[in-house]
Amino acid sequence: MSAVSIRTEVRLHVQAVDGRLLPADAFTFDGLTDGLEHLALGLGPHREVEVPLVRLHSECLTGDVFASAHCDCGPQLRESIDRIAATGGYLLYLRQEGRGIGLYNKLDTYLLQTRGLDTFEANRAIGWPDDARDYRAAADMLRALGRRTIDVVTNNPDKVAQLREYGVHIRTVQSTSAFVTDANLEYLRAKAHRQAHALDVA
Repeated sequence: MSAVSIRTEVRLHVQAVDGRLLPADAFTFDGLTDGLEHLALGLGPHREVEVPLVRLHSECLTGDVFASAHCDCGPQLRESIDRIAATGGYLLYLRQEGRGIGLYNKLDTYLLQTRGLDTFEANRAIGWPDDARDYRAAADMLRALGRRTIDVVTNNPDKVAQLREYGVHIRTVQSTSAFVTDANLEYLRAKAHRQAHALDVA
């Protein structure tokens, strides 16, 4: 039985892709086992829908805040907010920068990628696994919100597998769009070829 509970709920307004302001209920939590300050945003009619649409989005300062073209995180975040708001559900914003290795380490891997390593090889070169993220906190957050069955927005099969392992029933998996730029093409190819992300990149 999860000991995680909702700590606070506060109304925010977040910006849609077209500039509209969308109401969002921000939830914080007590009892998360990893001790990190993860956040859930309830969007659209999230209380009314039987099966909410959910995205697990790992923090990416460079992509989410500075709109870096090195990855596809920022566009995925904005698209997901719009899609969830339209149907009702939750964006789980997880403080797992750089696939769980932290901001400075992530930037170190960027340097190695300029020398020819792909994103996963660069992680290993500095002593980290390909992906250090664990999604138990996300499953606990969903249980605290009273949600055990969800539709999920992701290209990442590991998110789906881990949520199921932690007891979340996933009804459907929906992919995001492929946000390909000259700067992130090799990064996206590595995700598709090495970790079977649902990305249509040659």
